[in-house]
Amino acid sequence: MNIIRMTGGLGNQMFQYALYLKLRSMERDVKMDDITEYVLSNARPIMLWAFGIEYPKATREEINRLTDGSLQLVHRIRRKLFGRKSLEYQEKDCNFDPAVLEKDPAYLTGYFQTEKYFSDIAKQVREAFVFSDKIWDGLSSETAEKIKVYEQRIDDTPSVAVHIRRGDYLETSEVYGGICTEAYYEAAISLMKEKVPGATFFVFSNDGKWAADWAKKMESDENPFVVIEGTTEDTGYLDLLLMSKCRHYIIANSSFSWWGAWLGSAKDKCVIAPSKWLNGKDYTDIYTKDMVKITPSGEIENV
Repeated sequence: MNIIRMTGGLGNQMFQYALYLKLRSMERDVKMDDITEYVLSNARPIMLWAFGIEYPKATREEINRLTDGSLQLVHRIRRKLFGRKSLEYQEKDCNFDPAVLEKDPAYLTGYFQTEKYFSDIAKQVREAFVFSDKIWDGLSSETAEKIKVYEQRIDDTPSVAVHIRRGDYLETSEVYGGICTEAYYEAAISLMKEKVPGATFFVFSNDGKWAADWAKKMESDENPFVVIEGTTEDTGYLDLLLMSKCRHYIIANSSFSWWGAWLGSAKDKCVIAPSKWLNGKDYTDIYTKDMVKITPSGEIENV
């Protein structure tokens, strides 16, 4: 058996579930550990249900069996005498690690943030990540109507999704800071205006006030900016739904907008991404071959 540890928000959960689908396509017995991290008080909500996804869940006993983590006295004594015999395998770094697909049995931990894990089953992954009608359950009629109006406007225009991640990214600037700068966004928008005449820019952000002020400075009669409002941390899947409907993308160094762009179905889509993903780590495999990279200073690396 393989167990994949789930961690992080929706974007990370989607990468982990894509790995699950890949291992299943290899005829592995696979379960998801949605216990270990998600019992914590500060855990992000599990949102795979927004796609109607149900997955086999590992029990605490199964997790302990693979990680040699049982707290029973006999196991604690054995570990003290002979050491721990864990089958946990941590993804080697931030890029594709072929050993992840080779380990069996294993308790797999990591983010698995690259299409290389599932490119050969991309069609199956896309079919899995189709939004369920369940996303409308429990929404107020006002919110549901607002999302549908946004969706219609996205369909009716040369739409560009712009993802600006602030909030938690500002709190951990040593990791995320200085990457998606204003110079990055200004260069990306300028390039997108050249590629997509008359584009309407739809801005997705976890800092609505800042995004609204910024959008006012950037918009023009020819290129309106629309800041998406009415979504929350608990309804982030609505942002992803709208993002995936857009035709072109300016993404942040975020798995969330990575998936928004990947799910986009326009054949001529342009995806602009920051040339650096995280400070201190050399991400290369996060990028898909069609992405245009722009540096923090606004330099275009490839077109």
